[in-house]
Parts: sequence; C-alpha cells; structure tokens
Amino acid sequence: MILDDLYSIILSRKNNPSEDSYVSSLFAKGKDEILKKIGEEAIEVIIASKAMDRKQLTSELADLWFHCMVLMTEDGLSHSDILKELESRFGKKGGSP
Repeated sequence: MILDDLYSIILSRKNNPSEDSYVSSLFAKGKDEILKKIGEEAIEVIIASKAMDRKQLTSELADLWFHCMVLMTEDGLSHSDILKELESRFGKKGGSP
C-alpha cells in the first residue's frame, strides 16, 4: 500500500536525516515549518477547488495529505492511527458520516 511505503520513507528521513532530502529539511526546520506548509497546501486546495480544476485539486490534495503525514510522523502518529480512528467512527460499528 502506498501509504505504508510513504510512511516508511518519511520515518526514515526523520530518523536518518539526509542533506538533500526535502522531508529531512522539514524535520530540521521544526514543527512550525511543517504547520506552515500544511497551511499553504490547504489554501492551495481551496483555490483549486474553487477553480473547479480537478487535476490541480488532485495534485494539491496529494500535497496536503503528504504534509499531514509528515506532521503525523513528527507527532508520533502514523496513517494507521488515523485509519483506525476513521474506522471507529464509520466502520464496523455501523456509524455513518
């Protein structure tokens, strides 16, 4: 699953920083920089959606998701934690959105 692979790469960049890694540079700059990037990406998602540009929206949502995964890793979470939370809300317990 791509999320597993992506999480492994992000975690590796956090634990084994590389000078030429964008992800490592985000971790090195700290949480405020990661949060700033999430804010920027969220705004870009809004703009793409308002423009009704499906291709751009898909790209911006991927960027937002990626940066959220960096934040999750910074805070000791993984995508599995988020998926479990969603499942508890809407999954096997019969909840509905």
